[in-house]
Amino acid sequence: MSESLMVIGWREWVELPVWGIRIRAKIDTGAKSSAIDCAEITELPDERVRFTIRLDRKEKKLVTVEEAIALRKRVRSSTGVGHDRIFVETTLRLGESEKKVLINLVCRKTMIHRMLLGRETLGGSFLVDSSVDHWATPKKL
Repeated sequence: MSESLMVIGWREWVELPVWGIRIRAKIDTGAKSSAIDCAEITELPDERVRFTIRLDRKEKKLVTVEEAIALRKRVRSSTGVGHDRIFVETTLRLGESEKKVLINLVCRKTMIHRMLLGRETLGGSFLVDSSVDHWATPKKL
């Protein structure tokens, strides 16, 4: 089974081509869902949401996106506290692999990485080598 899985490191560059974004993501096998850092999240009529993605820690690179709400779910943070989150669906590209993924919208401004890839995104597609930083993508872009 591992022969068909793409090996990735604990941190990789990913693309969200529908949104025109390239972002560094931390690969987190301890997290169930994937998350992206949003500065603003505004619910709109007809089950849609507008959100502004922070692409860097200094908030110099911001991208605003509007999407349909795919799911609403309670998510437990790493500290064990539950929070209601909005999930959207988009396409994720990592190296040569491309797949539809659910991503929850959350403020991660205190975190080092703007995006987190969890088990639901990783499962069936990727094998994580936790000893390597950037296996499938270059360290610097």
